[in-house]
Amino acid sequence: MSSGGCSIVWFRRDLRLEDNPALAAAVRAGSVIAVFIWAPEEEGYYCPGRVSRWWIKKSLAHLDSSLKKLGTSLITKRSNDSVSSLLQVVKSTGATRVFFNHLYDPISLVRDNCAKETLSAEGVSVCSFNADLLYEPWEVVDDESRPFSTFSDFWEKCLTMPYDPEAPLLPPKRIISGDASRCPSDNLVFESELEKGSNALLARAWSPGWSNADKALTTFINGPLIEYSKNRSKADSATTSFLSPCLHFGEVSVRKVFHRIRTKQTLWANEGNKAGEESVNLFLKSIGLREFSRYMSFYHPYSHERPLLGQLKYFPWLVDEGYFKAWRQGRTGYPLVDAGMRELWATGWLHDRIRVVVSSFSVKVLQLPWTWGMKYFWDTLLDADLESDALGWQFITGTLPDGCEFLGIDNPQFEGYKFDPNGEYVRRWLPELARLPTEWIHHPWDAPESVLQAAGIELGSNYPFPIVEIVAAKERLEEALSQMWQLEAAARSAIENGMEEGHGDSTDEFVPIAFPQAMQIEMEANNVPVRNNNPTITALRRYGDQIVPSMSSSFFRNEDEETSVDIRNSVVDSRAEVPIISM
Repeated sequence: MSSGGCSIVWFRRDLRLEDNPALAAAVRAGSVIAVFIWAPEEEGYYCPGRVSRWWIKKSLAHLDSSLKKLGTSLITKRSNDSVSSLLQVVKSTGATRVFFNHLYDPISLVRDNCAKETLSAEGVSVCSFNADLLYEPWEVVDDESRPFSTFSDFWEKCLTMPYDPEAPLLPPKRIISGDASRCPSDNLVFESELEKGSNALLARAWSPGWSNADKALTTFINGPLIEYSKNRSKADSATTSFLSPCLHFGEVSVRKVFHRIRTKQTLWANEGNKAGEESVNLFLKSIGLREFSRYMSFYHPYSHERPLLGQLKYFPWLVDEGYFKAWRQGRTGYPLVDAGMRELWATGWLHDRIRVVVSSFSVKVLQLPWTWGMKYFWDTLLDADLESDALGWQFITGTLPDGCEFLGIDNPQFEGYKFDPNGEYVRRWLPELARLPTEWIHHPWDAPESVLQAAGIELGSNYPFPIVEIVAAKERLEEALSQMWQLEAAARSAIENGMEEGHGDSTDEFVPIAFPQAMQIEMEANNVPVRNNNPTITALRRYGDQIVPSMSSSFFRNEDEETSVDIRNSVVDSRAEVPIISM
């Protein structure tokens, strides 16, 4: 046990007692003060949305209750500057040590680097830990110590590492509380009066909190897991784990999930249960995609706002707020897409296959900027996760080396009969189509007038005609891609002729497409400042427990590196690898 002062545990997205390395280290060191700082303004455009804030509120209450049973409580602080507030807590409590767990999104990387420098300058010992990944990003590299650029190579390396991920830690048996008498909690407000009614409905389906997450994991392993590979594509039934919100907020550790799933894998392998082994491998791939999302965010911290391949910055996106509104409201005229978007708004949740359908429709059929869709997902999903969402939308847009082919458009009608063959999902979320026979449920525009009348449907009135014909969308996409390649070629020619400045080809000059006016108004209503939140760290920082990459403009790859993979030749091997991560 260390002498002198108490230890602060800075909780963020690790809202659990079990397998929490920062908490375990603080308990070993002596008396503990647990702190959570709510500073949404620091996140810029990516301030947590309504349903995420509801989850945080419930999870914090659960964590505080658990801490009180062990001898302490959670101090909550409202702030515009987490590091300054953390320093104030240190000074008011006389703490000499601060422990926290790593995060990998660009805002957190900058903030954590600042925290270590600020606190260390004040003579405070700071130590951070891996609590969110199987392996740290700097551990998973190729034979030349370079990071991987494809998921398949990355995941193969993870599965063949010479050492296994660390075993999960048990929760502490008791906690000696530090003196927080001069550090009262602030009352945190996570929801407005107008939001409380909608949020009350969430409690019927979800139970935030770390011990509830453990129960959800057990339920999944002992139930749906064995037929996961067989059933996970069914949009109209509960066939996934529903663990992604728990993983995002750190209510359950990925190491615990991994080890428990691997234990089941060994059991089924010994029994010769091939179906069970296949399900485990597929679910572990979902875990791998989550790992890869943080890996990519660490090495490419701009991936939530700009394409990973340089060509896409020349793509002529349709900046059409009317299309965007129809997509958001589930009024596109394509039943599977509309059902998905209405479920998202009502529940904050979407099956991963439906996420793929609606995001692909937005990007390829409507050709809306992919950042618009990603931001809307962030605002509305319970498991909104910047790293995972960025990876998924980059994949759909075709900017990953092993990503989806941008030119290919999946017809929502055919996708409907694949993922919702009986139409039950569509009928649940589109009651205006409930009486339509299954034969026409995914393409009502083809149904005979007599069938529509019998079902009470008047196209263009109580249900819209298709907003865009698929054939026309394919033709327009081909034209847009051709235009993109012409612009890219012209820019390269200009560079070769020494005219780069006139063509604005410099990576530093990349300007993201502004979010729609509706989003701007919503952020202002929630008192979220609209600002440039690009991270800047001028040099590589190496600590004994963490590496922080440079995030200055010099970090961005040059054009030769950005276009090293021709997206015209990108193909997707199987739908099992689509990284729209909802588990």
